[in-house]
Amino acid sequence: MKRQIYQQLPGFNCGECGYTNCTRFAAALVEGDVETTGCPFLLQDRFKESSERVDEILSGKTWEGAEDAISTEEEAEITGLIDHLAADFVLAPLRGEPSCREDLHPFDWAIHAEVGDILRYRPWGCPITHFAEVLAVAHGIVTVHVVGPLHRLGSEIAWKNVGLCMVVGFEGLVIRGDVPDVGATVRFLPEHCMMGKVHSGVIVHSEGDRVRIEGIDLKVW
Repeated sequence: MKRQIYQQLPGFNCGECGYTNCTRFAAALVEGDVETTGCPFLLQDRFKESSERVDEILSGKTWEGAEDAISTEEEAEITGLIDHLAADFVLAPLRGEPSCREDLHPFDWAIHAEVGDILRYRPWGCPITHFAEVLAVAHGIVTVHVVGPLHRLGSEIAWKNVGLCMVVGFEGLVIRGDVPDVGATVRFLPEHCMMGKVHSGVIVHSEGDRVRIEGIDLKVW
């Protein structure tokens, strides 16, 4: 049931509902801890049909074509929310972690990030301001977990403003789609991306369902 509901949610992972992503909001709906009105986007006309389907799933009812949608769930094409481009797979966090790992290259060399810092930055080519916690710093590359936008953290949190950064790598788990081979150029959808935007890159490590992608680009050809 949780997965059926998740498929009907907007997929912005914006945190406006009070949960860190749409997956957790779907779980809260199933547990009865929140109502669909907790998601402000489900109140919009463009998501009216999705909101009605969520209510039907929760009530045990089905809509016309629901069985076909469930049976073909794994075969359904993975597409970006904003660009509607096809992706090869969805990239999820490593087990027990809040988001995929990202490697950042800050353009401001005066920035001195340390483990545990919260950074405010904008990825090059992305219009969204990110907040992230530093996991490691090595040779000018900062590895982070995305933990924002700001309302998820609270207004009292202290952060370092690092400005524009290039995202040079992602690391996470392939949870939907085919696990790629090393050296493959891929299109992927980071599960935590608030725009639901398809990214591209090259696989430099693939072990089980865990992959590392470098040469990240928001332009997908």
